[in-house]
Amino acid sequence: MKLKEILVFGASGQIGRHLIRKLTKNNYKVIAVTRNYHQKAYILKTQANPGYLEIVESNIYDFEKLSNLFQKSEICINLVGVLTENKSNTFEKIHSLFPSMLAKMCKQNNLKKFIHVSALGIEKSLESSKYAKSKFEGEKLAQENFNNTTILRPSLVYSVDDSFTTRFFSLLNLLPLFPLYYEGKTKFTPIHVTDLAKIIFGVINKNIDEKIIECIGPQVFTFKEIVKILLKSLNKKRLIINLPLPIAKLMAKTIETMTPNPVFTMDQLNLLKYDNIASGIYKTNFDLNLGASLKFENEIEKYSYMWKEAGQFSKTILNK
Repeated sequence: MKLKEILVFGASGQIGRHLIRKLTKNNYKVIAVTRNYHQKAYILKTQANPGYLEIVESNIYDFEKLSNLFQKSEICINLVGVLTENKSNTFEKIHSLFPSMLAKMCKQNNLKKFIHVSALGIEKSLESSKYAKSKFEGEKLAQENFNNTTILRPSLVYSVDDSFTTRFFSLLNLLPLFPLYYEGKTKFTPIHVTDLAKIIFGVINKNIDEKIIECIGPQVFTFKEIVKILLKSLNKKRLIINLPLPIAKLMAKTIETMTPNPVFTMDQLNLLKYDNIASGIYKTNFDLNLGASLKFENEIEKYSYMWKEAGQFSKTILNK
């Protein structure tokens, strides 16, 4: 069955760009919604096969314009999310109310499926994290408002375009020591954005109707192990220290209060209490034959040279 069009919100982000590439190369037409056409269009156009991508500038609350887009679409995908909130973009507005609105519009316009990308491990931290609570509430509202909703819960998503490995590469490159929270014992199953895009494509292409899918990579690491892998890739040594929780809380509160775009918040510190791995309650991508094959240490090696003194001409690169 040939689909009319796939409507994607959050298309210009890390996941969106890779997903557009995957969908359009497999002959799916995509409508990408962006708030700033002139800033984002040139990036998105490079990802898609010619003729398979329509870029629409719209405020996410322009209901009339959005309704027209839903009317010519069969599937809606929501990739919109924020790691920190501000007065205009609160966790509740972005993670709860927005997916709820999209689900209602899916129902009103008789779409075949709504795919909502959430986050792994949120159920454990509902009491201590506004981020987790808003994500969980968004999942609940989306499924209540549109029955054919599939929730994807990815673990740590990484790539050269991410805000995790790239940020830590920068910090590890500059700082003489690196602090660990909760002794660095929190576990993650990092998944490369290419693998996640393949999973989303597989859910569409194979018409998988699972309600919740946990999206994980092929490996499990503690946070401390991730830091050591990043350091090894940089060919650097740093003093790694376990930061006492009271000091960690003071640091998080200070950064959150003193900086307009904080790199670390109390909410994120609370999230780090809990492992970010498969729960054993819901099916994973591997259970559905939508495996992930890219290994963390191999993939970060492909772009870690950007933080090395000689760049791609560093000795570690040239000796390979």
